[in-house]
Amino acid sequence: MRVVTWNVNSLRARLERVEEWITEVQPDVLCLQETKLADDAFPGLTFEALGYESAHYGQGQWNGVAILSKVGIDDVVTNFAAGVEPDPDARIITATCGGVRVSCCYVPNGRSLDDDHYTYKLSWLDRLVEHLDRDSSCDADVIVTGDFNIAPEDRDVYDMRKFRNATHVSQAERDRLTALEQWGLSDLFRQHHPDADSLYSWWDYRSGDFHQGRGLRIDLVLGSASVAKRCEWSAIDRNARKGKQPSDHAPVMVDLAG
Repeated sequence: MRVVTWNVNSLRARLERVEEWITEVQPDVLCLQETKLADDAFPGLTFEALGYESAHYGQGQWNGVAILSKVGIDDVVTNFAAGVEPDPDARIITATCGGVRVSCCYVPNGRSLDDDHYTYKLSWLDRLVEHLDRDSSCDADVIVTGDFNIAPEDRDVYDMRKFRNATHVSQAERDRLTALEQWGLSDLFRQHHPDADSLYSWWDYRSGDFHQGRGLRIDLVLGSASVAKRCEWSAIDRNARKGKQPSDHAPVMVDLAG
């Protein structure tokens, strides 16, 4: 089963590219972030024609998350699970696909360490752990994936000197990733690339950053222990970042046995 996460940075602007990519790569489960669509504008019929069921949680021109699946899509939860303080934005959707409980997340950016949005980001990540406590079990097959807006380690940043005292690399944000690890999740990409540097999933549009290799690895696929055992391969599809009007993110892919 191939599971992919991709921040498409506007599905309306990128739909044709997404359709072409799906046709070529044939993921079984595709998690999308920043669809920037209301639910009634989501192109569900387009994806159905490609063989996918879908669930979308959107709010118009901002945010928006979706799960597409060829292996079933059941028990859909939009926003955080019941009992967790709901989020005002459309940033998380959860469903069971092919026996795996999948949460697709678009974590707040944080903006700057002295911005209220940064406090919101930390709170959001705390609530994500609460969501898992109520929605899932670490003993089951669980994937939490999406645009985390956090580079887990310094080697996931092209130049740490440019990010000192900035979001995406602060200790408090990385501590929240550690909390997810303590819950029972591991970084599936790193499982297959334990020593690799300069492997990124996001590049700024400005200044030719993609071609200059100035990126960040902030799009993650985290899996429970049982999923990690099944994970046979992982890669970042840099080709999807090339060409005309690409998203500034590239898809991150994992293949699960069985």
